Amino acid sequence: MNDMNVPKSDLKAPQTVLDDLAAELEVLTPELRKAASYVLENPNDVGVSSIREIADAAGVKPNTFVRMARSVGFEGYEDFRQPFREAIRSRGTDFPDRARWLQSLSKGGQLGELFAEMAACAISNIENTFAATDANAMKAAADAIVNARHTYVLGVGVNNSNARNFTYLADMAVDTIWTIPRMGSVATDDLARADKRDVLLAMTCKPYRTDVIEAVEVAREQGLTIVAISDSPASPIVVGSDHAFIIDAETPQFFPSSVSTIALLETLLAFVIADAPPDVVANIEKFHTRRHAMGLYQEEWKDRS
Repeated sequence: MNDMNVPKSDLKAPQTVLDDLAAELEVLTPELRKAASYVLENPNDVGVSSIREIADAAGVKPNTFVRMARSVGFEGYEDFRQPFREAIRSRGTDFPDRARWLQSLSKGGQLGELFAEMAACAISNIENTFAATDANAMKAAADAIVNARHTYVLGVGVNNSNARNFTYLADMAVDTIWTIPRMGSVATDDLARADKRDVLLAMTCKPYRTDVIEAVEVAREQGLTIVAISDSPASPIVVGSDHAFIIDAETPQFFPSSVSTIALLETLLAFVIADAPPDVVANIEKFHTRRHAMGLYQEEWKDRS
């Protein structure tokens, strides 16, 4: 089994590998049993540790792990740990384990693999997100935003900058879109005067933020239209929302990827501008003309020496 040629879909699940290993325990030699026991008790170490590191931790020689891997049908330790490494790349794994995996790539001189994985994830996330979205759904959400008295854009943690960027760009054209929570405030307080004339655009991915979930619940009780962006149809902010967009946030990183969220928000903003009254064009032109007049833009490099 060569991990470079085995499709992800053909990899055994880590739990299946552990079950196979447990079934072999009684027939293994004492040294192999020692290695196997360490794996069964510390499965998270497999995907993030080199063969030397895990052998030192288990108190055996590195070759013992090679023989242990072969005892359950793998060609060697690298093949054996591939399912565990793939699990670390997946959403369900703890972020600290992902960070350890990233460092293991650096130690093993495998940063080229990391580069390729990051690029593949970014492209795949965008493709999958847009494949699961259609123009009609995007237009319906844009209509709600354009027709709202106010639109509150909520993102915290890694999504806070995404929310603020959406508002920053939208503000060039319309003045009804605000980011929450405001400085020194909490989102639920910022929604105190909101009602059925308003929209809440909220975003969160696993692990879902409690403050975002609570704000969505408050907004729903107050009659706001909910536009939700999340990574699962079962997300607490998606269930019961008026408009929902499911994004792919797959990444080998230790936090959800923002690539597809940003792409989706840029597309939503384009639909908002396309759907808005004609005066938005004049607003955008006035905004940029003013910036040029104030010297905030520089078209070409100038030698200031």
